[in-house]
Amino acid sequence: MPDVATERFTVGVFQDSAWATRGIDALGRHHFPAEALSIIAKATPETETLVKTTLGAADLMDIKNLGAAVLRGPLVAALQGSALDLAALGLGATMNRVGFQMHDGFIFEALTARGGVLVAVRSEVRAADALATLHAYGGGNAAIGAWTGRV
Repeated sequence: MPDVATERFTVGVFQDSAWATRGIDALGRHHFPAEALSIIAKATPETETLVKTTLGAADLMDIKNLGAAVLRGPLVAALQGSALDLAALGLGATMNRVGFQMHDGFIFEALTARGGVLVAVRSEVRAADALATLHAYGGGNAAIGAWTGRV
């Protein structure tokens, strides 16, 4: 049985840093605080700048099936589990910890590996608002992690 986090996230993958910036700006205008946001992307100068500008700092990690990645936020801690599972297992195999089915995780992983920017919002109370904002600003495959024990 996987180690399941109690936090739930709304996730969308933007096609690149420019689209992600527009989506993140819209989330800010809708009063989602920066500390509720997470970003995971392949490491490039553009994505590193995006993460630093949005979240104040950027962490680097080599992630299975993704390679060198820049990332930060509460989603990263939830995916890590009790070991460095994100690095060892990859994004696809760890997204079930935050309520997504494994096939959704592998879709997020494939889109991110192709240069997409994964943006997640930790806000169970306003998950539908986050989903609508991600969709409206180009967040592809945007979805809300299932609420374990309540569905």
